[in-house]
Amino acid sequence: MDPNPGTFPLLSYVMSRLPSLTLRPAAAATANSDSDQFDIEQPRAAEIVGQMPHLADPDLMASMGRAVSQVAQARTVLNLIGERPTHEEVDSARARLAEIEAQLSHDLEEIVLRARPAEMEIHGWRAQQAEKERECRELAETEKRIWKSVLQLDEMHEAYEKLLKEAEKRLVKMYEMKEDGDGDVVGEEVNEEVVGILQEAYGKGMERVNLSGRQLKLLPEAFGRIPGLLLLDLSANQLSAISDSIAGLQNLVELNLSSNLLESLPDSIGLLQKLKLLNVSGNKLTALPDPICHCRSLVELDVSFNNLSYLPTNIGYELPNLQKLIIQLNKIRSLPSSICELKSLRYLDAHFNELHGLPIAIGRLTNLEVLNLSSNFSDLKELPETFGDLTNLRELDLSNNQIHALPDTFGRLDNLTKLNLEQNPLELPPMEIVNQGVEAVKTFMAKRWLDILLEEESKSSQEMQELEQGGWLTRSTSWLKNVSGNVIGYIGTAVGTPMSPKSPRDAYLDQQL
Repeated sequence: MDPNPGTFPLLSYVMSRLPSLTLRPAAAATANSDSDQFDIEQPRAAEIVGQMPHLADPDLMASMGRAVSQVAQARTVLNLIGERPTHEEVDSARARLAEIEAQLSHDLEEIVLRARPAEMEIHGWRAQQAEKERECRELAETEKRIWKSVLQLDEMHEAYEKLLKEAEKRLVKMYEMKEDGDGDVVGEEVNEEVVGILQEAYGKGMERVNLSGRQLKLLPEAFGRIPGLLLLDLSANQLSAISDSIAGLQNLVELNLSSNLLESLPDSIGLLQKLKLLNVSGNKLTALPDPICHCRSLVELDVSFNNLSYLPTNIGYELPNLQKLIIQLNKIRSLPSSICELKSLRYLDAHFNELHGLPIAIGRLTNLEVLNLSSNFSDLKELPETFGDLTNLRELDLSNNQIHALPDTFGRLDNLTKLNLEQNPLELPPMEIVNQGVEAVKTFMAKRWLDILLEEESKSSQEMQELEQGGWLTRSTSWLKNVSGNVIGYIGTAVGTPMSPKSPRDAYLDQQL
């Protein structure tokens, strides 16, 4: 469980120097060289120091020790909860979970399809069914719990491995800076001013901490232990990572991480249940962690100026309070269909992406007021027909795309007051209409929509008339068949027996003829 000296030489050396990780004499006597604890003092330590002489610098070692404190904490936790399960055990756990889920579906189906006894009231029967369903689900959940714990343990160890790699890279970078003559590595460790600010915040219970523009490259673990903190501004620094200790800021409402060097966000950010504003714009993010959807209090999310190619699949289902979503200047090719469930969304900026279209149900965003889809260039060519359901839309920017025609329902956007259609090969509406402004476009499209409705109504009416005429024609044909049969019978009788008396139907036929 300790970092392997062969894979993580610098990290294992630094951790061996931490008092909390050094072996006690008794433990050293019983520890096996292949066990979790290992001794890198001789000859490994001398070898590393020989290759990296600056490790003898106590200030550098102190900085490195603080930099790997998160690894030490994770190691302690994993030592308590156990070894990593084998690959076979993980596969078995997944298979068992699938079997339990399949059995649960089968049992629930049997309960639903079971016939109600004649002597039982329908309400009582439904209550009995609901109780049996609940029992089935509880039993299945109890069975799944142990197998889920196996998968969770594996995930924790996987995260620990990733943490070790990041820590090794960080230590190497710190050593290189020291070697290049960067003094006491102030850039890599948190300077005294920052430590003082955080100590003051912890002691006095400060609600706001502003560390913007201080060229920070690392943050101390202490910043995650300020329970009363409401606002934390870390913008315009050189942070390349945010530790999981951020989860300790349980009351945080606003977090600004913009203009840093972040390539990822920790999964623990999903534990910030009271977070309302999150700004991570101007970083190097390629994806957002799925747990970010657990920040259900989010009102504003700014992830612009990154390298995102997609958004979390369930972002729309789990952020019911989100009103402002800013995703411009990324590489997003499509929006997840769940985004149509953001019922509180009022502002969506998605310009300068690679959008190929919008979800079909986009019209469900009935509270949306501002929408910017400009500069998706050759990728955005059409809008769905449900676009006309955005009845509260006030501002719309579709410039610099390849849209040939606005959807027929566009005329229903009654509240639209600002519209930009520049740099599109528009054919509908014609450019002479577009040049007259937003009201002219709305009027043209509304009239076109009305004409379409009238045409459909006319077609429907015509089809009804044809159906009615078809019914009359069928009845007339039936009547003519009867009459012709009677006439033929009458003529046959007259020709066959010229002197015979007329049959009883003669008078009827005469009347018909």
